Amino acid sequence: MTKPNDICYSNGFNNEHESEALIGALPIGQFNPQKCTYGLYAEQFSTTAFTAPRHENRRTWMYRIRPSISMGDYSPFDKGLLRTAPLSGPPCPPNVMRWDAQPISETPADFIDGLTTVAANGDAKTHIGIGIHLYSANKGMENRYFCNADGELMFVPQQGELVARTELGLLKVKPGEIMVIPRGIKFQIEPMDEPILGYLCENYGAPFTLPERGPVGANGFANQRDFQYPTAWFEDKEQASSLVTKFCGELYQADLGHSPLDVVAWVGNSAPYKYDLSRFNVINTVSFDHPDPSIFTVLTSPSDTQGTANMDFVIFPPRWMVAENTFRPPWYHRNVMSEFMGLIRGVYDAKEKGFDPGGMSLHNCMTPHGPEAGVFEKASSGELTPQKYENTLAFMFESRYVIAPTEYALNSTTRQKDYLGCWGNLQKYFDGKA
Repeated sequence: MTKPNDICYSNGFNNEHESEALIGALPIGQFNPQKCTYGLYAEQFSTTAFTAPRHENRRTWMYRIRPSISMGDYSPFDKGLLRTAPLSGPPCPPNVMRWDAQPISETPADFIDGLTTVAANGDAKTHIGIGIHLYSANKGMENRYFCNADGELMFVPQQGELVARTELGLLKVKPGEIMVIPRGIKFQIEPMDEPILGYLCENYGAPFTLPERGPVGANGFANQRDFQYPTAWFEDKEQASSLVTKFCGELYQADLGHSPLDVVAWVGNSAPYKYDLSRFNVINTVSFDHPDPSIFTVLTSPSDTQGTANMDFVIFPPRWMVAENTFRPPWYHRNVMSEFMGLIRGVYDAKEKGFDPGGMSLHNCMTPHGPEAGVFEKASSGELTPQKYENTLAFMFESRYVIAPTEYALNSTTRQKDYLGCWGNLQKYFDGKA
């Protein structure tokens, strides 16, 4: 166990973790006894089909004060700027697109109030594709709780530390870390000492898993041991509360007379987790050429086509560049996969100007892109000594499906209408001579 600032974690990606907040609350040798200790209810939580293969199956048994059905009927709830695929807005253009960082509202707003969708693909009802949102909040959720039945949620914080209060325990997450909350888990997001802002990927498809290492062997990339899961923690509160649930693209609210975070013990492998991106073991060339960005994949949501992801989460962290006789920034390319990028801190090596922390860019299927003109000039003529990329952390959501921006994103005042201009000074050097 680790214990940072009085929140305990259990380590190991997709392990069958077990935890109890009261001694003896967790049944031993079975999951569903006739009577649970402390008068608790047993409830199974499944995020894959019962018959999914053992190595893919995700489920958790919860031992809680009240079963989840102890609630009022749902009624529609205003979804604001939250959208879900398939989008019904304007057509998706093949243009390169980039946006400045979104400002945090000065109006009091919690996590639900601050959700804004910028792009999506696939169809949430068929469990295909992703939604890409921005989250922001300058206050806590008080007696309001959130649950997403449409997909699991990957948080990529950019500003401010937060605490996620979930059914299965507490997670403290800061910029430079990520957090994943499974489809269907109830939770609250609480800012710590300042307003929070970040990126949010809603994965409609198969749950995130670790990519295979292939010829790299048994070690490297993200290691299972570095993923941290919460330990049991519960509230026994009689209070007027509400549960806001996202279902089939709409928001609904149900009244509760208690806190739904009342799980006293649990055992299973479908649970929230966090990961410190600085622990990613970067693999890079030590000879020549710039390798494919797939070597920076932290987590992947596989599709029904092997090697072609529903969504890959890729990072570009601090690292050494030593390639000889090589153009070191990402090469110019067109890709069948669609790429959404964000910047957490520092400068991204292919875009030294105009792509600031909190910003984002979109390069869709077969849309050409690559280093801006100034980066090309510098990388083509610079001395190729070993170079350390420091104080930088960018990421990419990469998907086999075209990522369509929302009407809000297309018309946002933060969209850089002159983005294409960063390639405007590319020169013609061809003279027909070897």
